[in-house]
Amino acid sequence: MNTSTDFADLHVLRPGDPRYDDELAGFQTGFVRRPELVVAARSADDVVTAVRYAAARDLPIDVQATGHGLSGASEGGVLITTGRMDGVHVDPEARTARVRAGVRWGRVVAAAVPHGLAPLNGSAPSVGAVSYTLGGGLGILAREFGYAADHVRALDVVTADGRPRHVTLDSEPELYRALLGGGHGLGVVTELEIGLVPVRRLFGGSLAFDGRRVEPAAVLRAYEEWTRTVPEGLTSSFAAVPYPDLPALPPQLRGRYVVSVRVAYTGTDGERLVAPLREMGPALADSLREMPYTESHTIHSDPDVPHAYYGDSAVLSELDIAAAGELLARTGPDAGDGGAPARANSSVGEVVVQINHLGGALARPAPNSVPYREGRFLVRLLTMGGREAARALLDPAFAPLAPDTLGRSVNFAFGAGDRAEGLYDDATRKRLAGVKSSYDPANLFRGNGSLSA
Repeated sequence: MNTSTDFADLHVLRPGDPRYDDELAGFQTGFVRRPELVVAARSADDVVTAVRYAAARDLPIDVQATGHGLSGASEGGVLITTGRMDGVHVDPEARTARVRAGVRWGRVVAAAVPHGLAPLNGSAPSVGAVSYTLGGGLGILAREFGYAADHVRALDVVTADGRPRHVTLDSEPELYRALLGGGHGLGVVTELEIGLVPVRRLFGGSLAFDGRRVEPAAVLRAYEEWTRTVPEGLTSSFAAVPYPDLPALPPQLRGRYVVSVRVAYTGTDGERLVAPLREMGPALADSLREMPYTESHTIHSDPDVPHAYYGDSAVLSELDIAAAGELLARTGPDAGDGGAPARANSSVGEVVVQINHLGGALARPAPNSVPYREGRFLVRLLTMGGREAARALLDPAFAPLAPDTLGRSVNFAFGAGDRAEGLYDDATRKRLAGVKSSYDPANLFRGNGSLSA
């Protein structure tokens, strides 16, 4: 392999090369990666060369597209970056798209919408489509259509032996099932063929309340009761977000503790369905409306500026409101006041809480490794600050939910992906370990340690 920094052949970088740090830069800025070698892949052939090089030297391999879901800091080995592999091709007749390894969801949406189609993308257009899907993919229309992984027709992947494979459920069923839900632990996926859905518009947006004027736990209780009444095709979430007092923010959000409900629904009776939410109290903001699918990212308005963050998740069989209220007390801006437990460390920033309503199509079985389909809610906590300080805050916050916790989500273990416990149920973990032993016995792909026996 050419190990120069010459773009004319294979673009390879080592520590000290002028563009090394730029190539490592991604959305997550909180973890430092210092690989021995960075291969900026532009094709599947580049990936094959990089994997064979690493395998011949027994070097661990990791993959980075946009850098949103990094599991933590690392040193050594080979890092394959795929951001230059950003092609999308839509087949409107087949209702499919071929998506290369570095493509972001925004590009896939833009390519599909002119044909009256939509992918099963998430809330942020800047997230990489392939990595998101390999982790399962809990999207904005998830209760109607299921996980993004449920809609994958085929995968092109380079396995640890350096062999490029076109994998379908018929050709290599065990590898197919393991890749979808198994993350990057079995190879480098260079392209996906995904199914698209016939969606042009939706009813969606956010209804936000001042968390100091209304009791957040009361809003959550009303939300949980409301979820029991809505149709299967309505996808929603509850969020509690402490906004900093920054001039760049809208005046109605600046310095406030905002609790909100976000909704996405393709039916025609959306206004009727959200009427009970509007009765919960005076709203800070109400963006619920009919919208073209191209505006669906405004439902959550996720930040698009790279930053440091740490987070984890819990899939719940039920949402115990008393336990969830305790979680809100431990993570809210007044933690430490009125008897609520104090923050573990002042260096940790405010905590963002998101609770996703599961069920519907998410509960249906599918030939992949996305676990805990029986879960009724997913709780996600996200904070800034150092890893250990964040862990010391988040672990006690999750504790009240333990009796109803089934496990954790691979896609929402930000900086905690090296903690294997709970990412899969026992049967799924054993099946993944068996596939891992067949396709990567030397454990070259260590990005998802939970796949190892």
